[in-house]
Amino acid sequence: MASKQPIGYKCCIAGVLLLLLASVAALVAVAVIQDTWRFNDYSYEYGIVIDSGSSRSNIYLYKWPGEKENETGVVTEQMNCKVAGDGISEMKVDKEKDAKSMAAFKVCIKDITEAIPAEKCKTTTLFLGATAGMRLLQQENKQRSSEIMEDLREYLSSLPFVFQNASIISGQEEGLYGWITVNYLMGNLLEKNTWNKYVRPQGEKTVGSMDLGGASTQIAFAVQSNLSGPDYLPVKLYGYPYNVYTHSFLCYGKNEAGKMVLDKVVRESSHLNYIPNPCYPKGYNVTLSASSIYDTQCTKIPNDYKPDQQLFFVGTGNSDMCLSMVKRIFDFQTCSSTQCSFNGVEQPPVTGEFMAYAGFFYTSKAIGLEGKSDLDQFNASCTQFCEEKWTVLKEEKTGISDRYLRTYCFSSHYVFTLLADGYKFDKETWKNINFQKEVKDTNIGWSLGYMLTLSNMIPSEVKEILPMTDPLFAGLIFLFSALIIITVVLVFIFLIRTCY
Repeated sequence: MASKQPIGYKCCIAGVLLLLLASVAALVAVAVIQDTWRFNDYSYEYGIVIDSGSSRSNIYLYKWPGEKENETGVVTEQMNCKVAGDGISEMKVDKEKDAKSMAAFKVCIKDITEAIPAEKCKTTTLFLGATAGMRLLQQENKQRSSEIMEDLREYLSSLPFVFQNASIISGQEEGLYGWITVNYLMGNLLEKNTWNKYVRPQGEKTVGSMDLGGASTQIAFAVQSNLSGPDYLPVKLYGYPYNVYTHSFLCYGKNEAGKMVLDKVVRESSHLNYIPNPCYPKGYNVTLSASSIYDTQCTKIPNDYKPDQQLFFVGTGNSDMCLSMVKRIFDFQTCSSTQCSFNGVEQPPVTGEFMAYAGFFYTSKAIGLEGKSDLDQFNASCTQFCEEKWTVLKEEKTGISDRYLRTYCFSSHYVFTLLADGYKFDKETWKNINFQKEVKDTNIGWSLGYMLTLSNMIPSEVKEILPMTDPLFAGLIFLFSALIIITVVLVFIFLIRTCY
């Protein structure tokens, strides 16, 4: 019996030591798990961009996770609110109209605010970018444009957001941001991770961008890195460098170009009370005030100009004559470089795929074409539309108001001339033009590219998610710490009893 006691003690000591080691291991494991299995839960961030164009303002709400992906945030469009009324360049003329414009702004801001979680309003950034309409006004009346922008800044800074800026963006910026938007939505901006660094050292192929607004038009596309000049912008997105050619033509938006063509029509007429217009459909007649054509820096005012003079236009629906009128607003002869688009502006040859949106899309859709087409097909569609009678167009194009429907003979020839004679798209490269309004349910325009660029400057809110709650973690630490203490005491007791 005496010989069995030491064996029993040894078993007890071994069991206690095993419990001690297990407790220590468990304590270490709990600490390691709590420390290494944590992960970051990035809250969503929100940003508002107000696109104040020449004809109207759109307010876009964007959303992205706080976590950044290699220099560029992941941004998606959540909401687009069209502000009723005219563009902001029409403000500071009629107080009653200004009051209506501000009321329309407030309606959209209310809708946008309701779409943002209440706790996020205080961190939601707000920007306003004014484009070609305000660029023209700035040249014509700098004081009025400054007053308009100051009033908007005062209003926007009173909102429950982080107001950053309200400014008139340059045409070059407008073109570049449009290019970023197109390629972001199409998934062409890859992250330069370890895999892509070797598999795609130059990145993915990008798509060119063409935007047609009311007062200006922009073209932007990536070119070789060795090309340089005032219209070449080096940018870095997702770790990849790009050299982007971009140029904006002020006065060559659809509305302003239309006024230039109407000016040509008026000057060729001998009677202001009967002006044949080859760009209006047969059967369509309209009276316009002279100020509606000459209230802009884009058209030269005649010597006998009277703002209130009434001009009576009679549509003749002559496609060839309309095309001839359209070509006269361009200068295709002046060029001091290897190749120019028009008006002496240097441009490298167009290459690759292109996305044509905004006014390009609406014009293409009006003449029965969407997506891709060929040059001859587009040209034939222009002719067919222009030679159709007004009554037929009204029956076939029921979703288009008269105000816009009457302009599509002109604008179709304008788009064709701009792309073929201006940007030098031929029969082969024309097939690479895709006329679209949206990509992945998101409107194409400069505002998303603007937001993508600015998202790098917005700090993320990071919340750590631990694998165990604080009470559970503390409880396990206490349990295993207690077991360690108990086993140490037991080992001490067994050792004392064994030795004495």
